Amino acid sequence: MNNCVFCAIVDGDAPSVPVYDDDDVVAFLDIRPITRGHLLVIPKRHSQDLETLDPHLGGALFAAGQRLSRAIRRSDLRSDGANLVLNDGKAAFQTVFHTHLHVVPRWTGDTLRFVTGFVTRRLKNPEATASAIRTGLTRLDEEEST
Repeated sequence: MNNCVFCAIVDGDAPSVPVYDDDDVVAFLDIRPITRGHLLVIPKRHSQDLETLDPHLGGALFAAGQRLSRAIRRSDLRSDGANLVLNDGKAAFQTVFHTHLHVVPRWTGDTLRFVTGFVTRRLKNPEATASAIRTGLTRLDEEEST
């Protein structure tokens, strides 16, 4: 898809800090994170919104989001939960028109507000954060193989 930043990320033509990749989806750190470890999970094949998303890819998107949420709990980030959020269309605050699932780690007692500071938020120590999540995926794999 022309001019789609997420398609460019899938193609390796735009920068990202990846943490997960399979046949259907890729996940990377959000450049304007709401919390540390905030990820975006996107289908590799372009779809603009839920209207155009193949149901198989929708299932893969949420399966990866669930897996990554579980991995973040096991990572050194040690989240207590997560919000899985998909903004569908401009009315729902979708700003990049390539379907994507937000995986937002949460901790007991946090005072998260999704919109506050959106324009000024920036990644802090992205490689360490991505590495922590990848370690959580490894721990999850080990746990599931026993």
